[in-house]
Amino acid sequence: MDRAARLEKLLPNGRGVWIPIDHGASDFPVQGLMDTEGTIKALISAGVDVILAQKGVVSQYSHLCQGTNTNMVVHLSVSTRHAGPDIANKVLVGHPDEVLSRGGIGVSCQVNIGSPNEADMIERMGEISRQSYKLGLPMFGMIYARGEYLSIMDGDSTLGNAHAARLAFELGCDAAKTVWTGDAESFSQICQGVPIPLLVAGGPSTGDSLEILKMVRTALDSGASGVCMGRQVFSHPEVEKIAKAIVLLVHQNYSVEDAISSCGL
Repeated sequence: MDRAARLEKLLPNGRGVWIPIDHGASDFPVQGLMDTEGTIKALISAGVDVILAQKGVVSQYSHLCQGTNTNMVVHLSVSTRHAGPDIANKVLVGHPDEVLSRGGIGVSCQVNIGSPNEADMIERMGEISRQSYKLGLPMFGMIYARGEYLSIMDGDSTLGNAHAARLAFELGCDAAKTVWTGDAESFSQICQGVPIPLLVAGGPSTGDSLEILKMVRTALDSGASGVCMGRQVFSHPEVEKIAKAIVLLVHQNYSVEDAISSCGL
């Protein structure tokens, strides 16, 4: 399988429902990840395109995706809640050359712009981009505008998030994660600034199906190509149902009301 074929599996027709479950490496115990296998099976049953996880999780559970439309992407970045002032410094804990043998077909890397370690993280992402390109692996960028040295430009209603998405594109990412800015106008500016698919994040778990799906619908209508949504899905009381509803929004253009009705939420 070449790089284009892998990218199409991860983002069919340029759209994707990606569920990151790498949170256990950074912060544990986490609701929804105590029974990791059960959560993964629910996500596969819902038809999500990608489960994004640390390499150990991919090695252990990637066989569950065989024969399905769900694929795994290996997230190479990590820090833990115990790192003190170094908590924003996402270090590399893997290499693209181990991704295929572990059962993944793409890589993911994180940068926190505005943090004291921004330069190191950008350099790491640049190197991972080079290696992934040579190996034919699609690369996903998680770039957050969240550090204490963040310098927002005058008039930037995206609060640095457009710059974060642009940096992902300029470093060679095939797709990137972005955050919901709270309104369609500013969010659309983020999406207009790059030619790669942008997947909207979900934020902390709320369990509020209606509000989750309304945000996703508005983001899609404002230019998002899908979601990269972790805790709002895997910590939801009805993991499979909320994931399936999001799949219907992203891939079949359902309304919020129709998705809720179809999935029994």
